Amino acid sequence: MTRDAITAEHKPMPGAICCRCRRRTLAPVEVRYIERTSGPGVVLYACPDHAADLTPGPMPGECERRAQPS
Repeated sequence: MTRDAITAEHKPMPGAICCRCRRRTLAPVEVRYIERTSGPGVVLYACPDHAADLTPGPMPGECERRAQPS
């Protein structure tokens, strides 16, 4: 093993963790967005097998108030 192999930056694994079965999926489906008061919001993902069973929540931009036409 070389020093470069130990100290090199590693790329994060692709995909996401399913919020239902807690397994890594390479085809994540966004099912919910949780707004936080400090910092950016959090997106919850599900695997394709569980995405149809979950009730989808609002995604970023879906709950923003739009200007009323005058």
